[in-house]
Amino acid sequence: MSSLLPKFVSRVDFKSYDDFKENLKILVPENFNFAYDIVDAYAAENPQKRALVWCNDNGEEKIITFGELKALSDKAANMFTKYGLHKGDSVMLTLKSRWEFWVCMVGLNKVGAISIPSTHMLKAKDFVYRIKKADLKMIICIGENGVPGEFDAAHKQLGNVPLVKALVASPDQTREGWINFNAELEEASSDFIRPSGEQATKNADILLGYFTSGTTGYPKMVKHDQLYPLGHILTAKYWQNVEDDGLHYTVADTGWAKCAWGKIYGQWIAGSAVFVYDYDRFDAGRMMDEMSRYKVTTFCAPPTIFRFMIKSDMTRYDFSRVKYLVTAGEPLNPSVYESLLQATGLQLMEGFGQTETVVCIANYPWMKPKPGSMGKPAPGFDIVLVDKNDKI
Repeated sequence: MSSLLPKFVSRVDFKSYDDFKENLKILVPENFNFAYDIVDAYAAENPQKRALVWCNDNGEEKIITFGELKALSDKAANMFTKYGLHKGDSVMLTLKSRWEFWVCMVGLNKVGAISIPSTHMLKAKDFVYRIKKADLKMIICIGENGVPGEFDAAHKQLGNVPLVKALVASPDQTREGWINFNAELEEASSDFIRPSGEQATKNADILLGYFTSGTTGYPKMVKHDQLYPLGHILTAKYWQNVEDDGLHYTVADTGWAKCAWGKIYGQWIAGSAVFVYDYDRFDAGRMMDEMSRYKVTTFCAPPTIFRFMIKSDMTRYDFSRVKYLVTAGEPLNPSVYESLLQATGLQLMEGFGQTETVVCIANYPWMKPKPGSMGKPAPGFDIVLVDKNDKI
């Protein structure tokens, strides 16, 4: 089976940037739901197609097909409804890069609940703010890095308001006041019936919420509706240049919007599996070993990560399967671009966007990148450059 992409675009292939900018149209279905219309659709047509390739520093590995992801997300959806979640309820996911994050994201989408991914570095005061601002009904988090303790402290400050606390941990691990997510998942039914009527999602319903870093005040909550995944067709297919049945790796924690950019939506729509390296401490050499071992085909990382890779002597690693490199998140130094070109023979394609958007400026496959240039506007974006006096 080929990817589902042709169902959602007016055309897949383009001859030039101008052709792309003028003629790409995203086809928007009525009542689109990523979990059913992408994940379950792949599961029905090609259940053995890879969705997720996951590994960690302890030698553990998990390869999840779309058939398996449908069953796991159905289990998760049944578990969520068991604990009273409904359409529109907010659930915080503080899971670093555990494979359970992807199961939760799809399962919550099936229920119609709102996922609130968050970094594991939050402290009690941060949790207090987010519990109130998002009106949280549930948290699912890792059992280490002090996260449950910080959340319990926040919960206590708020008078232990009603919400469900779930721990991603081995089935025998317990904590007072918390349920064990993995044990509950194992016991749940793998058959979930898609909600209908008022409980069914509509295109304008909220899918996902991110809290910004709050650089000029309290973090703002950015909300995305059910159509947000379709916007990442621009990101994955036409900037990251992912391949059907390829393996894409974006270096990003699940708590930040870059995860939505590179580790789930656009990649799966375009037919690419997602690679996840769940490390405790970043080591560029170890990361490159894993990329080589699992045969990553497209790769996205901020310039800082590429600098670490260059310092680790990239010639020691096999990059023969990597076909495309992209970067975003911070300014790209021309020397990094040149070093990568020399080491891999690949041009580094820069892009730009924000938590509130998908990729909106980028260097696309038809363009020759200019080091230091973010590229050109994506279809649907009207972008101009202004000076410090707001003059074009």
